[in-house]
Amino acid sequence: MIGFVLRRLAQAIPTLFLVVTGSFFLIRLAPGGPFDLERPLPPAAMQNLARVYGLDQPLIVQYGRYLAALIQGDLGPSFSFRDLTVADLFARGLPVSMTLGGLALLLSLSVGIGLGAWAAFRRGGGIDRAIGLLAGLTLAIPTFVVAPLLQIVFGLSLRWLPVGSWEGGAPSHLVLPVLTLALPQIGAIARLTRTSLNETLNAQPVRTMRAMGLPPRRVARHALRGALLPVVAIVGPVAAGLLTGSVVVETIFGLPGIGRAFVDGALNRDYTLVMGTVILVGLFVTLLNIVADIACALLDPRLRHGR
Repeated sequence: MIGFVLRRLAQAIPTLFLVVTGSFFLIRLAPGGPFDLERPLPPAAMQNLARVYGLDQPLIVQYGRYLAALIQGDLGPSFSFRDLTVADLFARGLPVSMTLGGLALLLSLSVGIGLGAWAAFRRGGGIDRAIGLLAGLTLAIPTFVVAPLLQIVFGLSLRWLPVGSWEGGAPSHLVLPVLTLALPQIGAIARLTRTSLNETLNAQPVRTMRAMGLPPRRVARHALRGALLPVVAIVGPVAAGLLTGSVVVETIFGLPGIGRAFVDGALNRDYTLVMGTVILVGLFVTLLNIVADIACALLDPRLRHGR
């Protein structure tokens, strides 16, 4: 198992390097700059700012300096949030985004797997069709439509829940954002679980267990373990969807997470803030993919040896 983990870590390093390199040059080559304002600054002031932030150097020199600082854990200063570094902004916004993403991931996995298994064990019945319809709806309606609808229904009409703000992570302020993030992933996981479990239930080993007269619960437990492999494998992409979706959700609900900071940084051409966010998301998704691979290897030992 240790060798398996080391191989996955070795594969992750080049991936992160390519993400950093591609993101750096793409954002620097995009039109505009961090100090382009509606009322342009005097040329002398622009030159001074470029010199202070190292933007007057050739692009390859800027890239080398950024990599050297990144290796030391320095994400650099923010161009749009003066007197703050990118690390300072992450210290403020990361707990918010991690809370939203973590709760949404737990909700997505628990409800999605439960609904998918329920539909598979009731295949062809009314419950199966109802869950399939619900999953299709959650996948079809985009997040930026779901969020305002939930705000109108539960916040403005029924007045059960607040429509925005953070308030220190109060539970009532978490319900709508977490639900908005989780709904599309619940539908995807439910459909995948149903399909995978149906295939497992029709597999020869499971049919043999039934023919031997084993208890239905034991057969179902065995089938579900095998059916969870595809679900565990998509935990990384699901986490990526939650993180990218949080950009919209945090903006709509007015939450001070890194998704909202990323939007502000992209609009203001804040190179270091955008780069830091891309690196953070890439690292987070890479680590989750490694965890998912380890979980899959535990469920199916053949994967540890590449079979």
